[in-house]
Amino acid sequence: MQYTISASVFLAIVIIARLRRTTHARSRVDEAFTVFTAVVFGVLIAATSWGHAILQLVGVAVDATH
Repeated sequence: MQYTISASVFLAIVIIARLRRTTHARSRVDEAFTVFTAVVFGVLIAATSWGHAILQLVGVAVDATH
């Protein structure tokens, strides 16, 4: 049996693990790395059907606030 993991799932796990840490112990480099991984995660899921569903939900939320 062989297990595979996609890059977007791996980055989601990394982001969750990094955000669970306390904020007062982070350096600027640590915060910049977290932001960078979040942006890369966003780019990876943007082309998927899941990314399109999130985009539609955000669009509905924006329309509801206007």
